Amino acid sequence: MLAGLVANATFGLLKGGIMGAAVESAGGELAGYSAATMAAFVWLGQGMLGSVNLWGGSDLQTRIKSGDVAVDFLRPVSVQAAHVLTDIGKGLFALLPRGLPSVVIGILVSSMALPPSAGAFALGLLSLLIGIAVSHASMYAVATTGFWLVESRGISVFYMAFSGFFAGLFTPIYLFPDWLLTVALLTPFPSMMQLPIDVLSGQVTGTAAWQHVGVQLLWLAVVLGVGHLTTRAGRRRLEVQGG
Repeated sequence: MLAGLVANATFGLLKGGIMGAAVESAGGELAGYSAATMAAFVWLGQGMLGSVNLWGGSDLQTRIKSGDVAVDFLRPVSVQAAHVLTDIGKGLFALLPRGLPSVVIGILVSSMALPPSAGAFALGLLSLLIGIAVSHASMYAVATTGFWLVESRGISVFYMAFSGFFAGLFTPIYLFPDWLLTVALLTPFPSMMQLPIDVLSGQVTGTAAWQHVGVQLLWLAVVLGVGHLTTRAGRRRLEVQGG
């Protein structure tokens, strides 16, 4: 966690300098972002890195490959719920030693925008929770490809490359060309990071903020549904040999 915090702070300073310069060179506003809201985008995003799964890792992949997932299927609990909720719990814990300090550093070194009201802050926290859930539920669905593949690490790397780019890890997706922005919005990835940051920073408020949360809930239902179906199909497909 300490190493992650140091990395967050280091890259936050670099990213903040680059994005701040981009806003300044655009005359003080870039794609609807002011210097304050762009700083919020940078530092809130850095604070979410330990909680949102954009890296493609999952314990389920290892358990499928080793055959240990057969034991999971024998337990009187949902395999999907057990894995997804465990990962969400880890993500929420990471907010304390890694996420909050990153945001505090951002407040100290920049004039980042903050939620305009207590209600906006509460809605932002809800959006953050849903974003964390969408990321881990999506990764669970990706991990279930291991039921059909001998090695699923390639799929994980593919996921990592696209999830970060379309989630807003590097730059706000609103800076994309129109066609690429449309592609991004047709994926669940903005719901993991970009939309929660918009709500938490006050970039969107009122009806627009609730619309963001509604989109997140829709994608959460979709990826959970996909994970449920692939789990059922994978259970029928699974063949474990050994003692």
